[in-house]
Amino acid sequence: MQWDVFCRVIDNHGDIGVCWRLCADLASRGDVARLWTDDASALAWMAPAGAPGVEVRAWPGDADTGLPGDVVIEAFGCELPAGFVAAMAARQVPPVWINLEYLSAESYVERSHRLPSPQMSGPGRGLTKWFYYPGFTAATGGLIREPGLLDAHARFDGPAWLAAHGIEPLPGERIASVFCYPHPALADLPDRLAAQPTLLLLTPGVTVPGPLPAGVRCQALPYFPQPDYDRLLRACDLNFVRGEDSFVRAQWAGRPFVWHIYPQHDGAHVPKLCAFLDRFLADAPASLAGQVRALWAGWNGLAPLPRALPDAQAWSAQCENWQRTLAGQEDLVTGLRQFVRESG
Repeated sequence: MQWDVFCRVIDNHGDIGVCWRLCADLASRGDVARLWTDDASALAWMAPAGAPGVEVRAWPGDADTGLPGDVVIEAFGCELPAGFVAAMAARQVPPVWINLEYLSAESYVERSHRLPSPQMSGPGRGLTKWFYYPGFTAATGGLIREPGLLDAHARFDGPAWLAAHGIEPLPGERIASVFCYPHPALADLPDRLAAQPTLLLLTPGVTVPGPLPAGVRCQALPYFPQPDYDRLLRACDLNFVRGEDSFVRAQWAGRPFVWHIYPQHDGAHVPKLCAFLDRFLADAPASLAGQVRALWAGWNGLAPLPRALPDAQAWSAQCENWQRTLAGQEDLVTGLRQFVRESG
């Protein structure tokens, strides 16, 4: 099948990162994908070698009709160019039109997943747009998980990968990656980690003001292609992640993680954060659940940052169990391809 995936870049790392993974996953299964975007610059480091079966194209103008493929994905509610929509409507067999929504654990996702939206006016009159929601349950669209990903994680040699990339932790040192939006809690992080020797690996754009407490070191990282960022997460003992793409990849890594959710001025991110914690911690011991909630609240500016981290052993076990739970569900691309076959 030929897929057209449209992506407007709001956050260079998140929106284009998710869409590139989607296209690359589709192509790895024998389909062809065109990624239409208004800013492909981040792909220079995310995917410097590209991917067989994926073509990156500049966002078309409204008058550019193009030649729509079998499936058109409107990622995150971006509005498609009018000319392209008109070309979709003009096809003898219209493409399956999907609005791929943002990831959320909130209850409305299950109610809204796969709902149709008939187009009653405009260039797409007569077409149907379908809402498709990624999620964490079998009643949603699932998460991007490439075939073989977890087997590769199981075989992965973290220390060797770190050494090959010039990262040399000291004996007994905890390794923590940090990818977050600028926020005040970042300045307090080294003190909260000082109870155990820690090497902080800082992704590009993240800085920690000094001086650092005894036992805490920082190392700046270069931009990594997506597969190497995934390996970084697997190689670390603790990962601070942000947005959507790295948030999902941290869950596949099976390591303790802290999510910095994208803050919204109206506070809509708070129930979204709580909804995920409710699912993630549903079967966790009460003491661990309280510790994780306190840390995530502090990291997201909703409360003071706690003085201590959650119990490491219990937290690791919870993340491994959660990874196994997610792995038992259908992945996003498998679900999308099946949905298209049913809808076409």
